[in-house]
Amino acid sequence: MIQRLGLRAVGGLVSISVLGSPAWGETATWPALPTRNGTVTVPAQASPHLPGPRQVKVYLTYPGGSLDNVKPSTGLMLSLHNWGGTGARGTADPKFLARRYDVVTINVDYLQSGKYDRSLPYDFGYLQALDALRALYFVFDGLDKLGKPFARGRIFATGGSGGGNVTLMVNKLAPRTFACIIDCSGMARLTDDIAFGLPGGSRLDAGYKRAPGSRHHLTPDAQAVRYVGHPKHLATMRALGNTCKVIVSHGSKDNVCPIEDAREMVKNMQAAGVDVEAHFIAKPDIDGKVIRDTGHSVGDRTLIVDRFAGKYLSPGGSASLVRKGKSDFELRDQKVRYATSNGAYVISYKAGYPVGRFERTQK
Repeated sequence: MIQRLGLRAVGGLVSISVLGSPAWGETATWPALPTRNGTVTVPAQASPHLPGPRQVKVYLTYPGGSLDNVKPSTGLMLSLHNWGGTGARGTADPKFLARRYDVVTINVDYLQSGKYDRSLPYDFGYLQALDALRALYFVFDGLDKLGKPFARGRIFATGGSGGGNVTLMVNKLAPRTFACIIDCSGMARLTDDIAFGLPGGSRLDAGYKRAPGSRHHLTPDAQAVRYVGHPKHLATMRALGNTCKVIVSHGSKDNVCPIEDAREMVKNMQAAGVDVEAHFIAKPDIDGKVIRDTGHSVGDRTLIVDRFAGKYLSPGGSASLVRKGKSDFELRDQKVRYATSNGAYVISYKAGYPVGRFERTQK
């Protein structure tokens, strides 16, 4: 039997409420879309480490700088900063994306943006992805409310390093929404090495603890949902109808976000039938402009997106990608469900925007 519990957030110690109690955002005031490039704050799901109402900053870049320039061919695109960054740091340039691909570019200061507070464990893509998806929903819903047609099948995401991880996770948590995502040197898995700061494959330390009594305890379930290449979860995505093209760009000598994890993720995606295209950067690929090295930074992430995904993102071309069918925001159901060892993570879209919770199996 499944005991139905709502989690305001997950990632170690969790805040549990009875399912059906109002989720943050249902009673909060959502802002209107700005008429020019600008920033707004939108309501976000609460964190166990930051109790109470929480908001995230959203940066909007329109084609030509104005909401008036959004037309039926205009898509939406998340561009997500690196671990410790804000705005567009470490990701593709929003003005370039808006101009080149006719998209509203959305940058998000998701949970733990800015200087990393090491007194707290790093979220590693769960609430961060929900934050990014709420920002995307805000624009999607805002355009609908204005009665402004846009290309709702042209929804994309990219990000670098930590933003690459969040990019992979938004596709996992909203598997029926994106036409194409581009992961630039992102973390593919919350390994024990990274979670607990162990010596080995990476210098990253997410600050979790093994001890169940610690407020920084990482449950096996929370670790599993953050595994982008989880074979069973990939099968779930495919069963839900995921058709997103996944572009992976990763340096072959990357030891920050280990290349081995990226290779495993790609292999598992291929086995699951995910439409994945991998570019593992080797020495012969270095051109001094787009590609500068084979390590973590690789090169210019704006130009990397254009080189590897430009033909898929550009509207009207022979290779242009447009997702068919309704998005998660429009379907408004609770079918996104990832089983873990002690229950399942459920991402509810009943409100339009996502609300994540964990349903623990009663033993």
